[in-house]
Amino acid sequence: MYRKNAWKKYDASKEKEVMKFAEGYMSFLSESKTERLAVKEALKRLEAAGYVDASKVKSAKSGDKLYFVNKNKNICAFHLGRRNVSDGLRILGAHIDSPRMDLKEHPLYEKNEFLLGDTHYYGGIKKYQWVTIPLALHGVVCKKDGTSVEFNVGEDEKDPVVGISDLLIHLSADQLTKPAAKVIEGENLDLTLGNKPLKGEEKNAVKENVLKLLKKKYGIEEEDLVSAEIEVVPAGKARDYGLDKSMIAGYGHDDRCCAYTSLVALLDSDVAEYTSCCILVDKEEIGSVGATGAQSRFFENAIAKLLELTGEKDPLWKARLTMENSKMLSSDVSAALDPLYSGVSDPNNSAYFAYGIVFNKYTGSRGKSGSNDANPEYYAWIRKVMDEAEVSWQNAELGKVDQGGGGTIAYILGNYNMNVIDAGIPVLNMHAPMEIISKADLFEAYKGYVAFLKAE
Repeated sequence: MYRKNAWKKYDASKEKEVMKFAEGYMSFLSESKTERLAVKEALKRLEAAGYVDASKVKSAKSGDKLYFVNKNKNICAFHLGRRNVSDGLRILGAHIDSPRMDLKEHPLYEKNEFLLGDTHYYGGIKKYQWVTIPLALHGVVCKKDGTSVEFNVGEDEKDPVVGISDLLIHLSADQLTKPAAKVIEGENLDLTLGNKPLKGEEKNAVKENVLKLLKKKYGIEEEDLVSAEIEVVPAGKARDYGLDKSMIAGYGHDDRCCAYTSLVALLDSDVAEYTSCCILVDKEEIGSVGATGAQSRFFENAIAKLLELTGEKDPLWKARLTMENSKMLSSDVSAALDPLYSGVSDPNNSAYFAYGIVFNKYTGSRGKSGSNDANPEYYAWIRKVMDEAEVSWQNAELGKVDQGGGGTIAYILGNYNMNVIDAGIPVLNMHAPMEIISKADLFEAYKGYVAFLKAE
């Protein structure tokens, strides 16, 4: 099924199935604007399918369904297969963080009787894309008494939204002479949070009014924001895109479209020969670092704990052996060929909308730097699996040579001597507040992930 438009093979019944699958994803995407929310949504689905918190069991055997959660921003789930866990896993790995802005530790300041929120952007963004659009706030405020308060403003239709102002065109003569990277400076990505002063206050009256509102609704003080994690994301739900409704517009397709399809593939899979696994990680957009990134020991430790539950006597050594014996799809998106900017792409090695799941043998930049570069033997095995399952698939690189580049988590798992290849969904407007994917690609990725988990 290499390089064929998937819509052409669907009959009316299958097309209805594709549209129905997209509806489930759009709901997930709308509810999963942050890593914490994505983990929360994943947990709902895992527990509904019979998955159990691994910390609450004393042993495990073939057919069991277990999950591990790391700091509320990382999750991995296992469906134990017929063979020993140490014989290797079939792993689907995606990331659930997306480019955005975060409020700084001391975010609130008043200027010209506006309350503004100081931010620091996260991941690679075109800063000018984030001004003059409705934005929402999601996160958690952790207090000294050990309690945490969930923070969510801007998604309910009754909620206000926030945003970042821009200079009116009539006064933009100097601004418009700047290069795109400098039209909006990072330190000017500050939110407008309020304009009404608190009666009776002479100094910082607008700030005091908003703090009073926060105290009343959330029970938080200004100093609590030091230990908060509040993310600034586009407000609103995912929507059908195109007059034919063949596409989806939304924030965070990179990489929650692959996270969702990977998760649902696991949930829909029966007991297989090898243990099936889905891991969803944080921090990919800033290098996969930290305790919840793919470079964390969390996944290795989870496998060791799983092996211990199955009776292995030397779980730490067997964990590394298990990873070496495993096969993985690094479920991450790819850059779709854009008809308006086709000059940056190699047409013979680009991802096309509706042509199915995309395999990237390597990503990286400047001579494949930072890439995994999958082995051809493994790639051939993947081709066989996809073709036997009649999955529409294609291959791609991330643009022309020396045009740019990017990375995924593939090389990190490859460091364990594991067979890994990038496999995901093509995206238009990647890293923008509104990204676009094809419903056909979403469905074919799901089918491809299911076929991979079943393969022997």
